[in-house]
Amino acid sequence: MEQIAAAPTHDLSFLGLFLQADPIVKGVMILLVLASLGCWTIILDKLLRLMAIRRQARTFENAARAGGKLDPQMPGTSGRVVAAGYEAWRDQDPSETRAERRERIERAMRAALSADLRQLQVGLAFLATTGSAAPFIGLFGTVWGIMNSFSAIASSQDTSLSVVAPGIAEALFATAIGLVAAIPAVIAYNKLTTDLGRLQQSFAAGITALGDRLARDRKPHLRSEAAE
Repeated sequence: MEQIAAAPTHDLSFLGLFLQADPIVKGVMILLVLASLGCWTIILDKLLRLMAIRRQARTFENAARAGGKLDPQMPGTSGRVVAAGYEAWRDQDPSETRAERRERIERAMRAALSADLRQLQVGLAFLATTGSAAPFIGLFGTVWGIMNSFSAIASSQDTSLSVVAPGIAEALFATAIGLVAAIPAVIAYNKLTTDLGRLQQSFAAGITALGDRLARDRKPHLRSEAAE
């Protein structure tokens, strides 16, 4: 009596799908996983740094609006902005008008702020690139896996699910990894960009208030003239 051969079993777990995948599909999966890890590293780093600088921005804006004391020795972005403002404040020209003096002081503070914000923007381009490219990279792995499934059908002359399903599952797994990498990257990019814009507005409001206050005060210049 003839025995019917048992259909080959396939491991459809995540690890099994990866191990059974074609080398090219494996490469796509590894690339997407690395991109996802890189995105999460950037996201966590930016969130922690923005949390600290957001507090500095609130303190700086409130103190500048209320006429409170701002120490150039303060740590972080606010300290560098205040230090730049006081440096421009000390370097006064008797011939300049108050408006010119205010513009020069504010320009110095905005330059210091821009230098710090550029550091915070590092990595955002990677998030944007991953968010836009990861689905297409995953789709490439999907197309490749489906091509392998059709090749398996052609070689075995069998269209049963036992022949087609593994290749299709591997292909769809590549797409899923692409979406897992892309969706957080897009969300994080939009949030971080918005947070940076609000942070810049908060500092800009403080810079305007502090610049106006410093432009009215010519005491450092007078003291320097008396010393000479």
